[in-house]
Amino acid sequence: MKRLRVGIIGCGLIAQVMHLNYLRELADRFEIAALCDISQSVRDACARDYNVAKTFGDWRDLLKERLDAVLILTPGSHAPIAIAAAEAGIHVLVEKPMCFSVAEGQEMIAAAAHAGVVLMVAYNKQYDPAFVRLKEEAKSLQDLRLIRVTTLESPLKPYVDHYALHRGGGVPADLLAKLGDDTDQRITQAIATKDALARKAYHLVLLDSMVHEFNVVRGVLGEPDELTFADISETGLTAILRYGKAQCTINWVDLPGIARYQMEFAFYTPTRRLTLSMPSPFLRNAPTLLIDEGGDAASAKSYRNEEIISYNESFKEELLHFHDCVTKGLSPRTSGPDSLRDIALCQSIIKAHLTRKPVARPTDMAAPRA
Repeated sequence: MKRLRVGIIGCGLIAQVMHLNYLRELADRFEIAALCDISQSVRDACARDYNVAKTFGDWRDLLKERLDAVLILTPGSHAPIAIAAAEAGIHVLVEKPMCFSVAEGQEMIAAAAHAGVVLMVAYNKQYDPAFVRLKEEAKSLQDLRLIRVTTLESPLKPYVDHYALHRGGGVPADLLAKLGDDTDQRITQAIATKDALARKAYHLVLLDSMVHEFNVVRGVLGEPDELTFADISETGLTAILRYGKAQCTINWVDLPGIARYQMEFAFYTPTRRLTLSMPSPFLRNAPTLLIDEGGDAASAKSYRNEEIISYNESFKEELLHFHDCVTKGLSPRTSGPDSLRDIALCQSIIKAHLTRKPVARPTDMAAPRA
């Protein structure tokens, strides 16, 4: 089995909680060859934890190393790093969000295709065994009438306090300002509005969180016919998609007073209901529940089956798939071209919110954006 030499760019929360941990578990497939983070204290601590000899403060220097692949786990747009990695002949696994705009994503896809390298987006929920099971079960649903997606965002601290995390520090203020300005400019290029609420929601709600919800819905149902409605408030966001006759309501709300994270995907037909209930993404090996409900229309008889499909960790399954894509020539389940449709939908939601008008084919990457 080929062992891939990988570089990690960004050693923050998700790297420390998930990716580094599972790369070490999969040491027969991956060697952590180099680390990069703008915080020297964080990269030095992670290097000690994972016995990594080479560390860098600038991703450009890391890309000069002899690497098979990189994991891009930074905040901000991933496009510049992913494009440079592809041009260096290095395979790329990039955390969500893939990028900040359709235009950026198309450049990433073109660079990877030209170089002949894998570009895979780290949508871990697609690799959850319960999601895989739901996707198969959903094929048998007849007369689908409603899809209800609900995310109750909760405090982060209770879900990560039990990990020995290294906190960033010592980063020059001018570098932080430069990175902030870059993000601000890319948001402007993506949605072309000065509306503060829309900009905040695009960055911190749509790109940072709801791309997961969109990707799961699309993974089950494909592309929506229309974005019928979108509304953004200070504490939440609502979007309504249309799939034929079925309505898909997606609700994200910030509820910071209770450590009770919830993410549910419910599919309703006259005779059957399927619900996927996902745990906090920061809990290792916490199982996703698949709930199957049905009954007898002629009587009071009904049933509810709640199943744990597996304790396999989706982040680990994702890394296994990435290894297969690189070493066996498989096409990523969460490919660049497919994942970019989630970014298109994020841009369409801003447009629908600002114009108060529906958007046809909101995941169409050729459609004009706000």
